[in-house]
Amino acid sequence: MAENSVLTSTTGRTSLADSSIFDSKVTEISKENLLIGSTSYVEEEMPQIETRVILVQEAGKQEELIKALKDIKVGFVKMESVEEFEGLDSPEFENVFVVTDFQDSVFNDLYKADCRVIGPPVVLNCSQKGEPLPFSCRPLYCTSMMNLVLCFTGFRKKEELVRLVTLVHHMGGVIRKDFNSKVTHLVANCTQGEKFRVAVSLGTPIMKPEWIYKAWERRNEQVYFVFRDFYAAVDDFRNEFKVPPFQDCILSFLGFSDEEKTNMEEMTEMQGGKYLPLGDERCTHLVVEENIVKDLPFEPSKKLYVVKQEWFWGSIQMDARAGETMYLYEKANTPELKKSVSMLSLNTPNSNRKRRRLKETLAQLSRETDVSPFPPRKRPSAEHSLSIGSLLDISNTPESSINYGDTPKSCTKSSKSSTPVPSKQSARWQVAKELYQTESNYVNILATIIQLFQVPLEEEGQRGGPILAPEEIKTIFGSIPDIFDVHTKIKDDLEDLIVNWDESKSIGDIFLKYSKDLVKTYPPFVNFFEMSKETIIKCEKQKPRFHAFLKINQAKPECGRQSLVELLIRPVQRLPSVALLLNDLKKHTADENPDKSTLEKAIGSLKEVMTHINEDKRKTEAQKQIFDVVYEVDGCPANLLSSHRSLVQRVETISLGEHPCDRGEQVTLFLFNDCLEIARKRHKVIGTFRSPHGQTRPPASLKHIHLMPLSQIKKVLDIRETEDCHNAFALLVRPPTEQANVLLSFQMTSDELPKENWLKMLCRHVANTICKADAENLIYTADPESFEVNTKDMDSTLSRASRAIKKTSKKVTRAFSFSKTPKRALRRALMTSHGSVEGRSPSSNDKHVMSRLSSTSSLAGIPSPSLVSLPSFFERRSHTLSRSTTHLI
Repeated sequence: MAENSVLTSTTGRTSLADSSIFDSKVTEISKENLLIGSTSYVEEEMPQIETRVILVQEAGKQEELIKALKDIKVGFVKMESVEEFEGLDSPEFENVFVVTDFQDSVFNDLYKADCRVIGPPVVLNCSQKGEPLPFSCRPLYCTSMMNLVLCFTGFRKKEELVRLVTLVHHMGGVIRKDFNSKVTHLVANCTQGEKFRVAVSLGTPIMKPEWIYKAWERRNEQVYFVFRDFYAAVDDFRNEFKVPPFQDCILSFLGFSDEEKTNMEEMTEMQGGKYLPLGDERCTHLVVEENIVKDLPFEPSKKLYVVKQEWFWGSIQMDARAGETMYLYEKANTPELKKSVSMLSLNTPNSNRKRRRLKETLAQLSRETDVSPFPPRKRPSAEHSLSIGSLLDISNTPESSINYGDTPKSCTKSSKSSTPVPSKQSARWQVAKELYQTESNYVNILATIIQLFQVPLEEEGQRGGPILAPEEIKTIFGSIPDIFDVHTKIKDDLEDLIVNWDESKSIGDIFLKYSKDLVKTYPPFVNFFEMSKETIIKCEKQKPRFHAFLKINQAKPECGRQSLVELLIRPVQRLPSVALLLNDLKKHTADENPDKSTLEKAIGSLKEVMTHINEDKRKTEAQKQIFDVVYEVDGCPANLLSSHRSLVQRVETISLGEHPCDRGEQVTLFLFNDCLEIARKRHKVIGTFRSPHGQTRPPASLKHIHLMPLSQIKKVLDIRETEDCHNAFALLVRPPTEQANVLLSFQMTSDELPKENWLKMLCRHVANTICKADAENLIYTADPESFEVNTKDMDSTLSRASRAIKKTSKKVTRAFSFSKTPKRALRRALMTSHGSVEGRSPSSNDKHVMSRLSSTSSLAGIPSPSLVSLPSFFERRSHTLSRSTTHLI
């Protein structure tokens, strides 16, 4: 039967597709010989054999299987017991048995009889993909490990290994005894051995045995979840079962500060390891800060690995335990410590290139002795001391003084030729040389950012997978490559000018030449520097591999012991520094020198660039604030987004009247330069929002009520403080659809902004909108009794209970409404009703009725305030307030 299976699959006269992978070369050779010797016989004399599926026991009761077999046009029969097989066996058919349980006796009998057995997920998967049934020389229950090649190491119990191998075969995987480049995953029961080391060096994922067991538990997900076609090698599932870097490791630390030691101990536990105090005999590794520790306090045992801290961070970055031999700690008097090339880099093939670069760097530094790139300094806190400030403030920048500390030394590149020194160095030449040197240092810093941080993060095929997502990398580095290109050109032009120095040569022309490029490249980076900084801090806290990546690279001499945030702030500081140097250069330029006027133009051009950056940054921040409001307020109108609009102030209040929402509702007022957004707190929070870039935003906490132009505010009422009224104010509003004024009263709940300042701010922007200079005349002081405004018992338990009962009654009314009037129809009805009564003025007897019910009260019970437009609310109370507010206008 097995031979017939091979023959029919080769001739292509069956619906089975030959996709098997044979583990043994002997099987492949025997198969090849069999095919060669019998091909002519098959083509000439072998009758056509039809594939038939036999549904065994429970499989025959699954309607999904029957439908799937019909879709792929394969005949089938049902079988309840193995005894029935004798009656079904026929040389005209190639039987494929579908068994739901690979653990019962029926499966064992079929397997011993050398029958071809598959599971229901195989059939359903083929039906979904429109593919024929796969050929397999072993029982195949599902395809969740199809095309995976596994190798095992560290297993001592044969029974466990046999069980794992069997499950892998049942899921379509292939086993290799020896590790080679074709192996896709190494299943390890320990972190020792040659296979483990080779897998780490090749970047092959190293998995726990639980990965196989868990994949087998999910074998049926291909059956019942059409949109969750489970595959064991997907990152989200596989990463749960990867062998952590410090599994089976017990670490201790020497030479680190208490804060650093605590951080490393936490990272050790996160990465699957343990830690013990220094000197404990159970420790397997001693991690040493090699820059501080000159000698060990004890003689380590032969079993103890004494390694540098690069081994610790490198293992976390690779997401696998790095080889200890590369990072062994050597005492201060050993020759190994005197090597100038750090073994910090994990990319060992590039070590020769780095040695050459370091040698050239040291030679260049020995020549440039007039300006020392590394004066002693204390490293500031990147998180607390860095801020952008105003780019126009050029009074104090790091590169404006003679002290050029912090410059990464290995970024310095050799000049095209040595800088000639005039017989008598003029002051103008000295400043020009200083400008060139700072520009060269700046370009080297940008090169360090790109080569040491950005390029490695963007590389494909990183060990352990990508460290950061592409959108995170773009947010962090922004337009740094573009800035680097522009300043490389400026540096080259300055170098040519210095090499061929002449007092009459123009330096101002160089910066005028690239002023347009500076305008294009700097705003995108400067505007989003704070976001870049926040992204670095967030990713460093949430992603251990990125934290380790920063630790490794920031410790390299190229960075000059500076953090990535400290390096990235240099573009923010560079243009003010250049403006200072050009000012100094102009002072030492003679009046008759044509470069005098050119330098003035260049300085003006730089100031225009910085002004443009500041203005663009201000607009960007304003737009970002408006977007934040739109995301926070559910149902916020799209026309709130406008290029001329900016957010002025946000105020938290409580509604004191029935409008714009129920009394006691929490209302947030967003004051813009030309309008007022009114929103209330949501009673039910919706789900989170995920942006196209994968960033998750918090759910909208507010519900939109009304977007009011400031021109509709006629008066701002400052309610006097009384025993029953505290921190209250009101707005006298006249909507365009109303003939009378409407009163909106609020109580401020926050003490951060005094009420007096808030009202003055509001009146100032109202006056600007309606083009009036007398903003103070818009404020009117009123007694709370005149407008029936009070804040008494707003926070009492009885008041809160009353509001809750009111909300519940409205929900019940809507739930049992027979009309179920849609929101839009309700609004149209309200507007129509409003138009029908607009022509007559209400009498005094109508005031009480109109203050409680609108003319459309017959519609669907009592409508919710959130479903009615604000002008309709205004209609109900406008007549009530007409007498009280007549004397205000």
